[in-house]
Amino acid sequence: MMKDGDAASKPALAPRSFAILFAVSVVVAIGNTGLMSILPAIGRSISVPDAFMAAIFSLSALLWAIMSPIWARESDKRGRKPLIMLGLGGFAVSMLCCGLVVSAGLNHLAPWYVIFLVFLLARALFGLIGSSSNPATQAYVAERTSRAERTQQMAALAGAFGLGTVIGPFVAPLFNLPIVSLAGPLYAFSLLAVGMLIVVWKGLPEEPVARETRRIASAGLWKDPRLLPFLIYGFLVATCQTAQGYTLGFMIIDKLKVSPIEALGYISVAMAAGAMAGLLAQWGLIRMFNMGPKVLLRWGVALACLGNLMTAFAPDYWTVVAGFAIAALGYGFARPGFTAGASLTVNMHEQAQAAAAIAAVNGLNVIIAPLFVALYEAVSWAPFLLNATILAGLMVYAFKNRVLREAGEKVSDSEAEDESTLALLERRDEGGG
Repeated sequence: MMKDGDAASKPALAPRSFAILFAVSVVVAIGNTGLMSILPAIGRSISVPDAFMAAIFSLSALLWAIMSPIWARESDKRGRKPLIMLGLGGFAVSMLCCGLVVSAGLNHLAPWYVIFLVFLLARALFGLIGSSSNPATQAYVAERTSRAERTQQMAALAGAFGLGTVIGPFVAPLFNLPIVSLAGPLYAFSLLAVGMLIVVWKGLPEEPVARETRRIASAGLWKDPRLLPFLIYGFLVATCQTAQGYTLGFMIIDKLKVSPIEALGYISVAMAAGAMAGLLAQWGLIRMFNMGPKVLLRWGVALACLGNLMTAFAPDYWTVVAGFAIAALGYGFARPGFTAGASLTVNMHEQAQAAAAIAAVNGLNVIIAPLFVALYEAVSWAPFLLNATILAGLMVYAFKNRVLREAGEKVSDSEAEDESTLALLERRDEGGG
């Protein structure tokens, strides 16, 4: 049994703190999806092959997967807030460097392959350092919410990414200004991250007691049978979403037969439609129907499968948009489903490491994005049909796997003990004891 002091030290998640964490996720999503939306235009403007442009994110994704568990352990030792700040700083520096590289490419200061290589390294800074904020943010929320609250809070936090994906593609073209051109959005995203860093520094509390009582979790959660089915599911879902997102811009340019710059607005509309569908899932339907992880895991991949089938055989631009939106609605169910399910499966002191494992699989899939773009160049409908096949298999997996079937239903022993102790203390306090 835990000591009373340990249980009593578990802080609540203040609305202001959640708002700051929400804003952190929005800012990072704005930058990442904003960059993704203009990447096809950047690549074709500086004559970098499509598959190479998709590979810009690959080294960053690999470093993200490697570093996430390391940063999670550091957040256990040093606290969540310092690691969130470090991640924002890494994001800001990476975006600034990416902007400088794009400026060099647009001004033809080096051959395309040199620009590609330096761009790859500049983006890698995000995976190396920016990866520290994600597991720290998720663990901060998990430590301050009950089981009953956690699925909805995780869905709301995932909704921050959805909101960022609405804003990013829309605002990115606004910073396509004279002199800076397509590098302008990247400079703007860097400044936005610096502003958010100041907000976290000044406004996000981190209670010393919570940090002192935090136990360092084992790094062996990757092979833990409680977590492994969620990681498999999450990796494949994230792979399908990445494949669809990275090929979308190229597909729209080719389908409309317009220049990369002219296609920016159309790409923004399509990405915004998908983002709003994701928000509908995460902020509306999940809360309205009080959907738990088990339901989300099943419905999510079913809808995403349908959306990919529509995209694969879309005869025109608007069918592409509709298919992308339906798939995004599915991903909007599936991703909070496996995130919350994984969090509810492990013990409280393992939250940071679980968050790191989830963050790693969310990023690791980006490494294979160039393969999907290359597949699109060979056969335009093939990546989406492959996605639909994977997602159909995941629907079967969600029904057949025992851990996924029971997602969110079982309470881990130590967390049950934590919450029962808290309940006893609350009753004692109410009685004046």
